[in-house]
Amino acid sequence: MKSGFSICCALLLACWALNTQAADLGPAPQSDISGPSAWPSQYNLAAYAETTANPTASPDTSSAAAQDDNPADTATDSTTQTSSGTAADSSAQTPSDKANSALLPSAAPTQYTVPTVLPQNDLWGRIRNGFALPELDTPLVRENEEWYASRPDYVRRMVERSRRYLYHIVEETEKRGMPSEIALLPMIESAFNPKAYSPSHAAGIWQFIPSTGKHFGLQQNWWHDDRYDVIASTDAALDYLQKLHDMFGDWELALAAYNWGEGAVSRAIARNQARGEPTDFLSLNLPPETRSYVPRLLAVKHIVENPAAFDLDLASIPNRPYFTTVAAPKNIDVKLAARLANVPLDEFVSLNPSHNRPVIRGGESRTMLLPVDKADTFAANLEDYSKPLASWQTYTPQRGEKLLKIAQKFGISLTTLKETNS
Repeated sequence: MKSGFSICCALLLACWALNTQAADLGPAPQSDISGPSAWPSQYNLAAYAETTANPTASPDTSSAAAQDDNPADTATDSTTQTSSGTAADSSAQTPSDKANSALLPSAAPTQYTVPTVLPQNDLWGRIRNGFALPELDTPLVRENEEWYASRPDYVRRMVERSRRYLYHIVEETEKRGMPSEIALLPMIESAFNPKAYSPSHAAGIWQFIPSTGKHFGLQQNWWHDDRYDVIASTDAALDYLQKLHDMFGDWELALAAYNWGEGAVSRAIARNQARGEPTDFLSLNLPPETRSYVPRLLAVKHIVENPAAFDLDLASIPNRPYFTTVAAPKNIDVKLAARLANVPLDEFVSLNPSHNRPVIRGGESRTMLLPVDKADTFAANLEDYSKPLASWQTYTPQRGEKLLKIAQKFGISLTTLKETNS
């Protein structure tokens, strides 16, 4: 950010409130669930300092969950190049309207035997019962199976993250009559990293690029980016996949279009038609990443069908909702919202990853997600809480006013001002 602001620029100022308020609630609970920390590194949301006796001190923040290895030669571009295949916790390469606002502190397919009796209290059994995609006769399926099987820690982390979101996605796919394999698609898109962000600017568990996200109603502004919103992005992704299925007539081509773009797949089909050649998924001339996209999903399907065949163990996921929605107060600090719900900060942010700033701007029918058993806790604590909910206020600089002067006016460091308002 440059040292001057335009006349319409606004800043948010933090007050004393957050430190004193947080003390009333006691220390934040520690999470036993891995997940990203408070704000994503791609937004440069550095630690902000509450105005205390040491106004330049900053609390700890860290980047979103490190990116996981994902079986792709290059980043996947889905939803008209919406998706990157970038996933969480990377450790290995794989085979194949910002407003003028600112913040201040105030082979042939393998056949598997599936158990005939599936426990209905476990979400995996429900997912298996909904499998409907046909198999593909390509060695790419086996290659991707072997890739996952050789990375049990990766699979474990991916499954652990998915337990927050998978029930909701399964519910939504079933409502639309879609194959349950579609609910597993975030495993190959983002490894269920809620803060996944690709070099092609695809974001969230469904990896929408900005333009396609906007086309499907996902707001992206200085305050929040709905490509990361679990409910909104799932609705948008399933809307888009349904549109693609209606357009191409089968799920293999619909998935290829989600990965490569509907225009690119349409042109590939037209080229084959002009030559009198078949136009099914395996017959099209696809780029390597797209050619492996459906086989990779089938590999994940096979692992879910029979994890023991790959020497993998899938942790049980209860067949019940993990989260519920609550109305967001008009403005509330992220840290305070987590404390009022008695939820660890990383867990709260994993459920509410769309907020770009350390304060949630409520209103406009904005909601928050909380674990089902924490909604009543949040409501009770919010009702009893008599202090300000937000430790930030807006500030509009005068024309030509320098950042250093603003920082000095509010007793914060220039570094904190720049990092928080990047």
